[in-house]
Amino acid sequence: MKDSSYTIDMCTGSLPKKMLRFAVPLILSSLLQLLFNAVDLMVVGQFVDDSAVGAVGSTGSLVSLVTNLFIGLSVGTNVLVARYVGSGRDKDASETVHTSILLSILSGILLSVIGILFARPMLVLMGSPADVLEQATLYLRIYFFGMPIMMLYNFGSAILRAIGDTRRPLYYLTVAGILNVLLNLFFVLVLHRGVDGVAWGTVLSQLVAAALIIRNLILANHSCRLIPSSLKISGDKLASIARIGIPAGLQGCIFSASNVLIQSSVNSFGSEAISGSAAAANLEGFVYVSMNAFHHTVLSFSGQNYGAGKYDRVRKSLLWGLFYVTLAGGILGNLVVLFRRPLLGLYIKGPEAIAFGFQRIWMINTLYFLCGTMDVVVGALRGIGYSLIPMFVSLAGVCGFRVIWIFTYFRAHRSLPVLFASYPISWTATFLIQLSVFVYWSYKKKRAGALR
Repeated sequence: MKDSSYTIDMCTGSLPKKMLRFAVPLILSSLLQLLFNAVDLMVVGQFVDDSAVGAVGSTGSLVSLVTNLFIGLSVGTNVLVARYVGSGRDKDASETVHTSILLSILSGILLSVIGILFARPMLVLMGSPADVLEQATLYLRIYFFGMPIMMLYNFGSAILRAIGDTRRPLYYLTVAGILNVLLNLFFVLVLHRGVDGVAWGTVLSQLVAAALIIRNLILANHSCRLIPSSLKISGDKLASIARIGIPAGLQGCIFSASNVLIQSSVNSFGSEAISGSAAAANLEGFVYVSMNAFHHTVLSFSGQNYGAGKYDRVRKSLLWGLFYVTLAGGILGNLVVLFRRPLLGLYIKGPEAIAFGFQRIWMINTLYFLCGTMDVVVGALRGIGYSLIPMFVSLAGVCGFRVIWIFTYFRAHRSLPVLFASYPISWTATFLIQLSVFVYWSYKKKRAGALR
């Protein structure tokens, strides 16, 4: 692979400096991507009404549930490309790229069909109140219409992350983010549309970001160059992507399923609780994506160094990732707690909805760094090829615990703080188990003389 000022050699040099160089553009990119949905909420909250905020915000957990399996496949792409680049297997890297891009298009089309046909039944199943159901259905259908575009962007970004390029996706999302704001304001203020206007603004701006990513890959001068006429599914590469990506995707689905169950419990408190929780959850999102950047950082660094046989750098990547994510999550999460009133005021105006938002922020953001540490360990495990174990641990530690919590303690003590307390407890338990698995792997390598 040819040298580029945009890529990072993850197998040599200072880990803390290179990990920060990788993570900072990724944090900024993730924040911009989250702004797509945040701007949707802000525009409808300021220029439509609080029920529109509930309609847009209540769809997030459902979108994640439906899409996470395929997003997980992009994780498989990231790990596989990083491993091949680290071991100098250019032909394998190229075949993985072409398989992944075609897979992204096909999975996006499938998601569009599922989302458009089943948006309303899924929202009804979640217990969405009548005053937000129609608007939420409309938003979801338009959002899913653009799913092939979003899948292309996710898989393309995964390829660039695998070679250490997190800067150009940031530039592309900056352009798309500015366009998203302008389109939302145009659709709502000029064309007088509601949730459908902000949905179209998101889809069109994502189209620009995806087009720029694909253009980048087509014009690339390294082994991950995309040649449209060479797009085809390589059976062995698809199997390898699936072996890593399907457990990762199922783990995301497990998390989302538990969040859908929690969202259904929030729905039982009424539309004001939905709006307050949706606004607070969107603020959490800014903290989460900042922490999740270190998950992807550790994933890529672990994958390349594992491919290169540098197992000691894999272990050190995890340690630095845990340090950075604890710092980022602790500071950012508690800043949201400190400035909760003006921040919530950007989304909603009703005092009752804001009060519900306060309750969620207090229970989740104070200890949100625990979620980040859990994800960073998962990134390290996936990078070394352990994808099934994190899935099973998450099944028990996150989904299983939250289901039990909702049908036992929450049922006996019905309140939003009690409901949201299930988050930090499940993060802590899952982190400790995942970390034990990585320590065991490290111990085995040390015994074998691979870690020096």
